Order: sequence, then C-alpha cells, then structure tokens
Amino acid sequence: MKQVSNPKTISIAVSVMIASTGLLSACSSSKESPAAPPAKSSAPVQPAADAGKYPVSTTESLSSWEQINPNATAFFPNLADAPFGKQLEKETGIKVKYTHPADGQAKEQFNLLIASNNLPDVIEYDWNSQYPGGPQKAIADKVILPLNDLIDKNAPNLKKLLQQDKELDKMLKTDDGKYYVFPMIRPDNGLVFRGPMLRKDWLDELQLPVPTTVDEWYTVLKAFKEKKGATAPFTAQYVNSSINGFDIQDAFIGAYHTANRYYVDDQGKIKYGPIDPQFKDALALLHKWYAEGLIDKDFALNADSKSIDSKILSNASGATVGLLAGGMGKWMETGKKQDPKFQLVAAPYPTLKQGERPFIGQRDFKYNPPASKAVTAAAKNPDLAVKWLDYAYSEKGAMLFNFGIEGESYSVQNGKPAFSDKMTKDPKYNLQQMISQYTKPNGPFLGDPRKSFNTFKEQDDAVGIWEKTDANKHVMPLFITPTTEESKEVAKLNTAIASYKEEMFVKFVMGKEPIDKFDEYVKRIKDMGSDKVVQIYQNAYDRYNKR
Repeated sequence: MKQVSNPKTISIAVSVMIASTGLLSACSSSKESPAAPPAKSSAPVQPAADAGKYPVSTTESLSSWEQINPNATAFFPNLADAPFGKQLEKETGIKVKYTHPADGQAKEQFNLLIASNNLPDVIEYDWNSQYPGGPQKAIADKVILPLNDLIDKNAPNLKKLLQQDKELDKMLKTDDGKYYVFPMIRPDNGLVFRGPMLRKDWLDELQLPVPTTVDEWYTVLKAFKEKKGATAPFTAQYVNSSINGFDIQDAFIGAYHTANRYYVDDQGKIKYGPIDPQFKDALALLHKWYAEGLIDKDFALNADSKSIDSKILSNASGATVGLLAGGMGKWMETGKKQDPKFQLVAAPYPTLKQGERPFIGQRDFKYNPPASKAVTAAAKNPDLAVKWLDYAYSEKGAMLFNFGIEGESYSVQNGKPAFSDKMTKDPKYNLQQMISQYTKPNGPFLGDPRKSFNTFKEQDDAVGIWEKTDANKHVMPLFITPTTEESKEVAKLNTAIASYKEEMFVKFVMGKEPIDKFDEYVKRIKDMGSDKVVQIYQNAYDRYNKR
C-alpha cells in the first residue's frame, strides 16, 4: 500500500480519537481548503472507452479496508476466500486484498489506520460521523479523493443512478459539490427494519389486543408481569451510552412529539429533544413503568444482543423494540423450537391518543453512510478502484451483491430471484448466515427490493406497521455537513452534552434523581452549549436543502 506523505493526518487522527462518536459528529463536514483538488475540471470529461466493461484486463491489484459481516466469519476469515470474493474477482477481473478490523474494534482500528499514514486504496466506513470535519475535511486533508471526475470517466453505472435520482445525488455531495463515496443504496422497501414487538401468544391468552397507545401498553405490560410472571416485561438493548442509550428508536418518547436525539420539528427547525418541555413527561412515564417493574430493571446493562436474546427466549420479557430479521425472525425461529405457540407480532409506534399518527420512529435514508466506500489519496490507480466499485451498480454486479452466485445461492423462478434450498434449508445455519458467504449484506451497492430474509408472515406484516409514522419528516439526516470550524465546535460541545444527558436519563428513569430536577438539567445542558449545536445543525440542514 502506498504511503500518504501528509503530516496533517496524524493530528486529524488524534482528533478522531477524541471526538468520534456517532452523535457528536453524525453530521460533520467542513469548508474547502485551498489545498483540496477542484470538484470539477473546466472542460467536460470524456468517459474512458472501456468504462463499464468487465472483466477489466489488468495485472494490477487493489487493497480494501472494510468490516466483514460477522456471519461470514463462521465460514471464512477473509472476504477474498469466500465464494462472494472469488466470484467478484472473476467477474471484475480485479484482484483485491482485504483487511478486516476485528469485530467490535472498527472505530479504534480506523483511527489507527488514519494515523498510520499507510492507507489502502479504498476504505469502507462512515466518513460523515467518524472523521472529524466530515468528508469535505477528509478531502482537504488529502485522505480521500473527490470523485467527480473519476465518476464521470469510470463509473457509468453509478453516474446513471445519480442522474435519475436527484435526492440521492444531493445526499452524496458535500456542500461545495464534491462526491466523496460510492454509496450503499437501500431500496425503498428497506428503509424501515426495526420497531416495537410483543408476544402475540401471550396477548391471545390474556385476551388483549395489540397495543397502539401508551395507556394500552401500560395495561399489556402490567398483565405480562402479573399474569405471565415476566420479570422484565419490556426490555431493549442499551447501545453506546453517548450515541443511542436505551435503544427504543423513540418509542414511547415519540408519543410526546419529541425524540431522544436531535430531530426536525414540524416547522423544519432542528431541536434537541432531551431538553424539550414534553421530554419531561416522557421521562416521568418511563420512571413510573420502571418503578412498577414493567421495564427491565437491568436495562442499562443490556450492552449486547445476547442479553436480549436470553430474556425474550426465557419468557422473562414479552416486549421489546428490535430488528426485523436479527430480532423478530431470529427469536421466532428459536422460540418455536422451544414452544410451537411462541409468536411475536409488530405493534405500531405508540401514541397518546387513539388513531394519532406516530410523530417519529425508525426510518433510515436510502443512502447508508457507514457501509459506503471512499477512494483514498494513497490509491495507486484511482481509475481502477472506481471501475471496481462501479461494478456493484451494474445489473450483473447488483445480482451478485444481493443474491450471490446463480445456481448456487439462488435461482431465477418466474423471472424473480429466489434463494436456493442450500441457503434456506441448512440444518445448522440460518438463511442470513448462509447467504453471508455469497453476498455482501452491507456495502456500496444498489439494494434490490426483491431480496428478503423474512421467514415468517409476521415479519412481512411488521414493515407495513412500523412505517406508518412521520419519521421521514422528523429524522435529521446523518449527512448534512457543518463547516470545519463548526464541526470542531460540535464535537467539543456534544462530548459533554451527550455524556451528561445519558447519565441523567438513566438516573431519571431509575428514580436516582427526581423528575423535579428536570429544569436544572435543562439549564445545565444549555450552559454546555446545546443552543449553539442546534444552530450549527440548522445552518448545515438549510445548506443541505439548497444543494
């Protein structure tokens, strides 16, 4: 791998280690530095004659740093050895050496990689939230390349998609018009994949309907505790306290028309939910439920999915907010082996009034920053790297990335791809595990709406239930770009704000601090500079909307 002779990256990496949390700089970027290459040349770029033709005739190889799906490591330690990696090399004609960070250590190893000045040709990571100053700063620091000319010359497949979809085009640019990644593009039916769910067999036994309001949820959870013996009627994962905390995707909190994060209000203004007046009411509700034993008393210790698995499958919990496949599907598959009656069902995001549309919930954007690839300034042959990346957006490439190898992992039936029995009926591994050998579950490619890991009707029904929210109006985009100086300010301020907010959130819910101290808590957060952060995000959001 070629070295980048740029001393700036050392200091930048130090900043990363100090400031890189998803909440701190989830929307960070920067102003252009004079040293940065221009976004476009003055003359029109002529596409390379062989652009879009595969396999490429070359003796050169590429290097890629990217996370490997944990399911795949049960079969192969490196993507190059997997059927997917071998097939991608065969179809593109380009050999790639992959480096994978250890599971759970991606952030730390990314920081070390940037500090090393010894970069691979491409890096798959979240350049929006994990590089201080965001993608525009990364370009100015000569860590990654602006891709405008490279896409024009060597990426006809991605270029066509950007011309057809102006909203996607806007998402992939900095404020000054530079493309910076090859994106993971979710299909329209892949934007909602997490939400509230309950034990349907328990509801039926207790003759209770699926709850839709906060009051109905209270009735259900109380019945789960008193009549089913659930010791943690409602549980959920607690993820990285400085980012997500109690990972309920604003269920219950959203009923009060606020969020446990920065969000966009009905007037298009950025707000910090945890200091909204109505957030106090949400905290009071959660404290009441906790005090009555309706919320898992150990919720702040649920750091990984295994603790949730145990509670759901041991009948300690009857409700949670979880993933469609990695939650509902996984639990249904295991639970039914233990008890054929075991059944989970999706519930709407709860509201205060019957028939009200939920204010917010989980809904992602079609562009998924963490699973997108940038070409580094160390790339030996950027044109070759871009040709390799563009293959994933071709018709044949998209089939490989989504479904794998025809005749092995899937076949086409009635014009539609269907996973093979080899994938769906393995006695030891489930579909997601098996298909991870043949596809890239997350990464820079065009997602196919026909791909589904659902094995139960309840999963198919869940998306239609969870998507009925106004999340598309209220979730703040993760790819708005504060300027360099603004990003530094946001990172510095949000470090203290996020830490204190989460500390107090847990104390309020557990009753270690009385809700009466909410006004003092709000004042302290404002004193820490939350209004300044909100204004920075507002300016960046306004610029994004004008792109």
